[in-house]
Amino acid sequence: MKSFFTKIFAPILNIFENAEGEYTYSPSHRKILIIMGVLFFGISAVGLYFSLQINQMAGLLPVVLFSSIGFVCLIVALLGSDKAVSKIWRNK
Repeated sequence: MKSFFTKIFAPILNIFENAEGEYTYSPSHRKILIIMGVLFFGISAVGLYFSLQINQMAGLLPVVLFSSIGFVCLIVALLGSDKAVSKIWRNK
């Protein structure tokens, strides 16, 4: 199942996995990336709720922005290699 999702999200993962040189990886980086993804999705959900409550469609721009950041964080954290996680933290 993981290989199926890795193939689907390969364009996103290839951005972070095609790094040159050495990298420094720590398992805590992956855990923090998962937490950040969940928090960004939480921010987007709260923004969507309040945007719909006050009937302001301009509030959907931050919702799309925060949800896409959360999506990328979770994809890299759950499906990416150690090199991809290190690359998103800019560790070389």
